[in-house]
Amino acid sequence: MAKTFLYRFFGIGKMPAALVADFQREGLVLMDEGIRGTVTYHNFRGGGRYSNWKRQWYSSSIILTAKRLIGYRLRHPIIDVELTDPRFKQLNISADENETLLIDFDASLFQPDWSGRIEYRFKTPLAQQFLNEIRSRS
Repeated sequence: MAKTFLYRFFGIGKMPAALVADFQREGLVLMDEGIRGTVTYHNFRGGGRYSNWKRQWYSSSIILTAKRLIGYRLRHPIIDVELTDPRFKQLNISADENETLLIDFDASLFQPDWSGRIEYRFKTPLAQQFLNEIRSRS
C-alpha cells in the first residue's frame, strides 16, 4: 500500500521519534504511519458543529500497543483509548477486503453532549493484523 503524497514528499503523517519511543516503552504491537484516513460523521451534533453526513480525508497513523489503541490525524490524536477501558468494548472495529480498518462508534461515547455516529477509516495493508491483535487482547 502506497503512503500518502503528503507523507512521501513532506513527511506529514509521520510520528515523531519521541512518540514512537513512548509507544515502544508501552509495548508496541503494530504501527502504520503516513496512510490514508477518513472520518465520516453521520447525524452528528456536538461541539458547535452539526452534519447529517460529512467525510474528511487526511494522512493518518494507527498504533496498537500492549495497553492502548491510538489513531492520529496528521499529528493530532483522534483516538486514544486503553484496551481495558469499558468504552473500548463499545467500539465497532472491523477490517474489509480493501485493507481498511474501520472504527465506528456513537459520538456520545467519549463526549456526553455529542450525538450521532463517527467512523474512522485507516487504509493499511495491516488492517487484518490490527483486527486480529485487537480481538486477541480485548
